[in-house]
Amino acid sequence: MYSYMKSPRFNAIAESQKRKSIAIEEKGRRSELFGINVFNGKKMLQYLTKDALESLKGAMVSGSKIDRKIADQVAEAIKGWAITMGATHYTHWFQPLTGSTAEKHDAFFDLLPDGTALEKFGGGQLVQQEPDASSFPSGGIRNTFEARGYTAWDPSSPAFIYGTTLCIPTIFVSYTGEALDNKAPLLRALGAVDDAATAVAKYFDKTVTKVNATLGWEQEYFLIDKALAHSRPDIMMTGRTLVGETPAKGQQLDDHYFGVIPSRVLSFMSDLEKECTKLGIPVKTRHNEVAPNQFELAPVFEEANLAIDHNLLLMDVMDKIADKHQLKVLFHEKPFAGINGSGKHNNWSLATDTGVNLLSPGSTPMKNLQFLTFFINTIKAVDSYEELLRSSIASAGNDHRLGANEAPPAIFSIFVGSQLSNVLDELEGVSKGKLSPEEKTELKLNVVGKIPEILMDNTDRNRTSPFAFTGNKFEMRGVGAKMNCSKPMTILNTIVAKQLRDFKKEVDVLIDKKSLKKDEAVFNVLREYIKTSKRIRFDGDGYSTDWENEAKRRKLSNNKNTPEALEVLTSKNSIALFESMNVMSEIEVSARQEVDLENYIMHLQIEGRVYNELVYGYIMPAALEYQNKLIKNVSGLKEIYGAAHKKFSEGQLTMIEEIAEHVVGIKKMVDAMADARKKANSLKDTKKKAEAYCHNVKPYFVEIRMHSDKLEKLMDNNLWPLTKYRELLFIQ
Repeated sequence: MYSYMKSPRFNAIAESQKRKSIAIEEKGRRSELFGINVFNGKKMLQYLTKDALESLKGAMVSGSKIDRKIADQVAEAIKGWAITMGATHYTHWFQPLTGSTAEKHDAFFDLLPDGTALEKFGGGQLVQQEPDASSFPSGGIRNTFEARGYTAWDPSSPAFIYGTTLCIPTIFVSYTGEALDNKAPLLRALGAVDDAATAVAKYFDKTVTKVNATLGWEQEYFLIDKALAHSRPDIMMTGRTLVGETPAKGQQLDDHYFGVIPSRVLSFMSDLEKECTKLGIPVKTRHNEVAPNQFELAPVFEEANLAIDHNLLLMDVMDKIADKHQLKVLFHEKPFAGINGSGKHNNWSLATDTGVNLLSPGSTPMKNLQFLTFFINTIKAVDSYEELLRSSIASAGNDHRLGANEAPPAIFSIFVGSQLSNVLDELEGVSKGKLSPEEKTELKLNVVGKIPEILMDNTDRNRTSPFAFTGNKFEMRGVGAKMNCSKPMTILNTIVAKQLRDFKKEVDVLIDKKSLKKDEAVFNVLREYIKTSKRIRFDGDGYSTDWENEAKRRKLSNNKNTPEALEVLTSKNSIALFESMNVMSEIEVSARQEVDLENYIMHLQIEGRVYNELVYGYIMPAALEYQNKLIKNVSGLKEIYGAAHKKFSEGQLTMIEEIAEHVVGIKKMVDAMADARKKANSLKDTKKKAEAYCHNVKPYFVEIRMHSDKLEKLMDNNLWPLTKYRELLFIQ
């Protein structure tokens, strides 16, 4: 007999109800805590010599190489600071192609020949290490027996102390020089967009010497009690619920969004923000999201490379702080069916070293011409490479989220708002070639000059747009909550760099060969870009069938699943783009496609196995036990009433039949799914295997879930073995 008192589900519920929020002491101002565990500019001034400081700043700003003697000085300074902060170990902190971070800790410890112990950390340990590369995904770049790989210091992202370990942000490359991580291609893309954007910015301000891509991510996540999470094998193994009947109350009342933050959650958030502040992560915003038990955290904008490092560090800190508060963080893009999933909106812009946001309209026609130049070139870049940008957000988890419950669709389009659309339409009518003085005046006063007046109206939200202009930045909304932002940011900055480089070439030709003035040349090129990229602009509802048909007419891609979305990575166009911008070689691109496909396969394979475990170990035994109780009840009624028992047991008999149907159905589906998995696993080609999992294995998940959820509705609540949605989502 399934005991109510011994049920892991009810034990977990009882345990969760005993929880109390932990009091978090917050003394002093945030500004005083900010960056105390980071080797930032203030620490550099304190610990570095003048030569070392200048060399390090040069490496951070321009990427110049640091001399080995200087590296030794920097290492000694960082070691001295770290030891005073209680650090005992150091690690090269890098981003392998797993999507998360990796680290190997070494102690500040060595022995002299005479046996004397000392703390040691030199330039060699700072600049380079040699972790085993064979155990990380490489997509075929490295063989299993070829273990050598190198981590190399990234001076543009400051070292920090986490616990008792000094963490040094690094890139990760193979023995033969190919990038085995997500950071190296990102840094190359950021360098490319810096060069291209700086060259174009000089049309408007000769003093600009550098342009940084900036990023502000918005991290969405779910929080549930740790005991409840541990009671669900699917959550622990896959990060999401594979089965679960939708509760009577979900998010339909919109009462959670921006509501009062529950006390345990607020305590977690306060503790998290305190740790983030010490680590230099500039967290600023916190609030309830739309779905129950869903929340969001957002920082101040930063340079893109640093922002991504901070996001990866944040996710690790969130896990540790949540554990302290007896909570479990769910980063999966769709942990619960029927309610909103979690994204990580990437707010992207370009900023000059003179302090100007290139995507922010200005107070003069000249500043607005600069704004329009970068605004229209970004639109053109996305139009040219929309399918490639879609590939950057492809994953097994995100496939569940895109196109559902307010998440953007898989079709890439750009929302700019009706006001800016009108401006672009007016610019489209600019005369080709030289402009008359009257046309120039009218253009600058009536079109370019009026942009600041419409900014307030232009920032209206379109929640279904995958790529929206929101006043002074573009917001890429399709990025999944669990993702490393490096992938979409590498592609976005690469395509914008390519587009700006092409733009400058076209403008210079008109100036040099057609004798057009700079403004006229810029207007002429922008005019053509507005015409040729018109298809990507869409201000309507991305969910509608009409939009799907319209997108097809516009020849926009609609790659709804990961295998389809990743196909474009190795097209001739994509390879040419990455190679021409020196961001990735063909080998590196192919490797990433292979890794992403393998990752997709592994996720679905694990989910398939967990389904098998849930059905045979939990759902069917409980269903059969309840069915036996009903059969016993009917037998008892028959003993008492004989043939007349049917009028008293009609309901029970119907339920017995319904349970039997779903038990038979769920068993058939699980067994068929297992067979489909075996067939898929026998395929050697990774692309074909991924497609087999997508089209032949994954569809069974829907059928298995349907039977399970029907059984959950039919059965005695006390006998259902898995913690229910109403308990996962509404127990605070």
